[in-house]
Amino acid sequence: MSSRFFTADEQRQIVSAIESAEANCSGEIRVHIDRRCPGNVLDAAADVFASLGMQKTALRNGVLFYVAVDDRKFAVIGDCGINSKVPDGFWNDVKAVVTAEFSAGRYVDGLTKGIILCGEQLKAYFPHSEDDIDELPNEITYGNK
Repeated sequence: MSSRFFTADEQRQIVSAIESAEANCSGEIRVHIDRRCPGNVLDAAADVFASLGMQKTALRNGVLFYVAVDDRKFAVIGDCGINSKVPDGFWNDVKAVVTAEFSAGRYVDGLTKGIILCGEQLKAYFPHSEDDIDELPNEITYGNK
């Protein structure tokens, strides 16, 4: 799938939100877009999470925003490090914020707001340190499904 779902400016806005969130924490946030997700969205997100190597971060604090455009499916998942820290219902709260914006056709706003919320939690539990390195790329990835 090409990057045509977002304009170049929209892609920059999303990447900028990731960079801003990661500037305050040691976490890693990624966004992945597929066209289709014929099965369970959480399973698809977990597969992409693994294929992107997100489970290989030092503190296991990666977060993936997964969107299947044509099937109108969305998931946000975190690795075991962040999952063990965030309060119950956190991922559902993030999903509610994002999907509310998606329902109004504001995909960039939805992803940006969700990324900011995740960044705040990552900052609380995994604050930025002087020796922190950006372990994963920040650009949006696109699948072929």
